[in-house]
Amino acid sequence: MTTVGSLARFRADVEAVLEADPAAKSRLEVLLCYPGLHAVWAHLLTHALWEDGERLLARVVSQLVRWLTGVEIHPGAELGERVVIDHGMGVVIGETAVVGDDVHMYHGVTLGGANPRPVKRHPTVGDGVTIGADATLLGDIEIGDGAKVGAGAVVTTDVEPGATMIGVPAERVDRNADADESEVATPDDATRADGDD
Repeated sequence: MTTVGSLARFRADVEAVLEADPAAKSRLEVLLCYPGLHAVWAHLLTHALWEDGERLLARVVSQLVRWLTGVEIHPGAELGERVVIDHGMGVVIGETAVVGDDVHMYHGVTLGGANPRPVKRHPTVGDGVTIGADATLLGDIEIGDGAKVGAGAVVTTDVEPGATMIGVPAERVDRNADADESEVATPDDATRADGDD
């Protein structure tokens, strides 16, 4: 059977949550109270089952995890290391999605498909990407390393590395050097949800 995870991986994931969320006060709190982390760890198991051909069992376990955490990660999706799902509730990651290392996503994020055929139909998210609350990324698109997607944005096209995208449909807002600073959303403004701890 495929290796599910290591102690070093689990420690790194806990540290990533502590670094990403100022509301997290201790490692014990993170271990006990972060459903996004629990969903990521459960995905290590369900993805291993999926890769080993135990697809029905993987789906059943993933649905149980969805019920327990409010986070739905298809067993076929590929997640990198230190992925932080902040608050968790309502996150959906589709079957052919690929999520890189050090990705931070808030509640309500959807990495959805835009093709009814069994092909690569979900987003590929690069390393160090931040995705704001209720953002929707649809189709076989690529989100470049270090990009930021604002809360509520709808992204249906590729995003260049380091870009900041906001709106419906999402538009890049970090290119215009002449723009007044007050008119350009900062990464924190674009990604943090109202009422964040």
